[in-house]
Amino acid sequence: MDRTIPHDPPPPGEPLYLRIAAELLGELRDGTIPPGERLPGERQLAEHFGVSRETVRQALEVLRRDGLVATDRRGSHATLPAAPVEPPSALAFPVGSRDLGGPGAVDRATVTWETPPPEHAEALGLAPHRPTLVHRYESAAADGHGRRSAVTSFSAVALAEVEELARYRYRANGTASAQLRRAYDWMRRAGLALHHRDSITRLTDTPSVRVTRLVHDQYARPLEITDLVMDDRQDALVYEFTVPAAG
Repeated sequence: MDRTIPHDPPPPGEPLYLRIAAELLGELRDGTIPPGERLPGERQLAEHFGVSRETVRQALEVLRRDGLVATDRRGSHATLPAAPVEPPSALAFPVGSRDLGGPGAVDRATVTWETPPPEHAEALGLAPHRPTLVHRYESAAADGHGRRSAVTSFSAVALAEVEELARYRYRANGTASAQLRRAYDWMRRAGLALHHRDSITRLTDTPSVRVTRLVHDQYARPLEITDLVMDDRQDALVYEFTVPAAG
């Protein structure tokens, strides 16, 4: 019997491929995979969701039956109506992220559901030992230089109000790829104005610096805090700001 993709995450006991289909549909709708673009291949999707290629294949078949994905000789693409295109946020997530590309370069990001570092819990107003969504990012050039590593903790407010972030709790196993480059765009789309404070500290006896970013909304509620450690021997961290014209 044909199965239809649910609008909410499938309840416990439902086949894994239905959960993956729901998560993939969510990423198509929120723009993680831009409308009209080809979907990544089955191998990349399997790595992204932390499942087998067969599970991905079954999930894609569900989306095809519902008319949400079409496949031709060049691959698969979404057929659901595209959302209005919004200008991207000037802020990159996480702070210090970049696209190195090239063979041998490191660009790794994962999420876990765990107790954040004590200083993160305090900054976000979380009770001691209360778990939350924690994002880890690491990048380095092919020769190992320019290494950057960042740890981000999200607040209860961010997870309650930003649907795209909340969905990651269901696959926060620390192994599957979780590139959240559009996190700030998702926050803005949820009606949150972003105010960030970045502080830079040189680490003692090392050629590295620490950048700490704390983001609040228009109601002074903390949304996320990121600690980035970067090797600054041959690297630079560039901040870009836009100031609106008067009137």
